[in-house]
Amino acid sequence: MDGHPPGTAEVDLGPLGLDGGGHLLVARALAPLPPGGRLRVTGSDGHLGVHLQAWARRRGHGVEGTTVVRGAADRQRLAGAVRAGEPGAVAGRADATWGLAARGALVEAGAPPLAGADLDERAVVWTELAPKLYAQAAAGQWDPATAIDWDPPALPGEVEAAVVQVMTYLVENEQAALAVPARFLGRIHPHFREVVQFLATQVADEARHVEVFTRRALLCGGELGISGAGGRASLQTLLDEPDWPTASFLLSALGEGTFLSLLSFLERRAPDPVTARIARLALQDEARHVAFAMGHLGEHLRAAPGLRSRLRAAVLRRHDALASTAGLADSVDDALVVLAAGAFTPAAIGAGWRRVRQLEVEMDEARRRRLVRLGFADAEATELSALHTRNFM
Repeated sequence: MDGHPPGTAEVDLGPLGLDGGGHLLVARALAPLPPGGRLRVTGSDGHLGVHLQAWARRRGHGVEGTTVVRGAADRQRLAGAVRAGEPGAVAGRADATWGLAARGALVEAGAPPLAGADLDERAVVWTELAPKLYAQAAAGQWDPATAIDWDPPALPGEVEAAVVQVMTYLVENEQAALAVPARFLGRIHPHFREVVQFLATQVADEARHVEVFTRRALLCGGELGISGAGGRASLQTLLDEPDWPTASFLLSALGEGTFLSLLSFLERRAPDPVTARIARLALQDEARHVAFAMGHLGEHLRAAPGLRSRLRAAVLRRHDALASTAGLADSVDDALVVLAAGAFTPAAIGAGWRRVRQLEVEMDEARRRRLVRLGFADAEATELSALHTRNFM
């Protein structure tokens, strides 16, 4: 018989062995004891003594027969632990030593720091809109198979060809709009989880847009249209931008913002219900993307007003890089005119031409409004909007 001094705690495992979950009861009974505290373990499992010896020593406890003497190792293991911020608050800077821990979790010391997550400042990545926009995005996901009636429209050949060309152009631009947030997604510290979650939905949105624009282009059995060299050059500058705030500014505040006008135009002027429906659904998604970019850029600018000069420099740098390119391909501009015309008659083409020119005015006005919201003076907003790529994105 073991001697059991007064004050020794006890736990009876009954027939339960440590290899069947009994260790949980032992650990629970040990938890409130101080180092040196004693716990007598009883039970009818034939292997209890052997298993108890191995289990206790592996965790830094002493064993006297079937009495566990609590060691200090488990408490020492957590002595250097820190909280990964607070569950209900977003830290000003996320520590690399927090790793992938949930916000507010108790983080043991000793693991390697999180690598690659250099976007770790609240002022750079955060917006108070992030939780709300993520919730909207999660609720607003739609299935192309059920959200759209895919009956092929019976359009005049020239009009259908124009729709196909516009869809081809949209696919290319949406692939860039997918690649940019995807490239920065892994660099954002997971402490800012709502931002990470929102950008993941943005990537999913763009993937879905690529699918539906491609499907509409091929819906009537034709081939895809032309990919213009100037358009690809314009999009490449987005992919080459190494700085997330400026990339977000160029892509979302300017490019996707301009696409809001384009998608609204396509919804209004679409010659068939499928095209109109696709434009409407994509427009709803893109509006969230622009709202997020405006939110996080606005908060970043309030914390670091000097960012505004970097944003301006990015517009100028991109304009200079594209100065020798053609911008929006004639094939796309002409297709927009025919799409807006709906027919190949002089009167219809003239109306389509005027509508596309008016669209460009609306795009410019909307860009200037967004630039003013970000703190640019009216004259500077007008200048920068005029320098935005002629390829729209």
